[in-house]
Amino acid sequence: MSERGNLVITIARQYGSGGRIIGRRLAEDLGVHFYDQEILRMTSEVSAVGEQYFRLADEKAGGNLLYRIVGGLRGGGLDEPALDMGIVKPDNLFRFQSAVIRKLAQEEPCVIVGRCADYVLQAAGHEPLIRLFVYADAATRIRRVQDVDGLDTREALKKLTRINRERWSYVHYYTGRDWEDMQYYDLPVNTGVIDLDQAVDLVKWYIALRGYGCGK
Repeated sequence: MSERGNLVITIARQYGSGGRIIGRRLAEDLGVHFYDQEILRMTSEVSAVGEQYFRLADEKAGGNLLYRIVGGLRGGGLDEPALDMGIVKPDNLFRFQSAVIRKLAQEEPCVIVGRCADYVLQAAGHEPLIRLFVYADAATRIRRVQDVDGLDTREALKKLTRINRERWSYVHYYTGRDWEDMQYYDLPVNTGVIDLDQAVDLVKWYIALRGYGCGK
């Protein structure tokens, strides 16, 4: 652990790039917790809002079409969530989720996948923070989706295009940022040219290069 706080590694990832697998393996090697969909369950428990609401809104933009285009919520979800009739609105669910992400970062070093965690923690001034973006060429991503989901090439392309579009919209809606703009990340990782184990080693080397310790 750094003297400044818990090292948190956030992973934004193209669908089919292997980002989730990298995150889990990295957390295991570092001896820290890995958080992905577990955040939905934790947020449901904290908010007393049914987990299904968080799953329906998970990594999807808010419902207002104009906001989908120009971006909606700002401030990294730092506002307190509402407890009135608007409790299950997407923006409010995001605030609940952001509060859980900030609490995790305060309590322990960890790896967090998706859900604008990089933006949420940066807006909160959390340090140390390493923001990864995992990507790959289309052929590599299609092949991984085929292997994992058992789809043909056409269906695999359709699925990864849809999910990546949803992720772009989600990030733009809640942050105003271009999800694939590398200026917002510390380390882009191309899994089209290295395998997933090599990607984990690359990230660990980068952590050491930055002079951060991590572990329980």
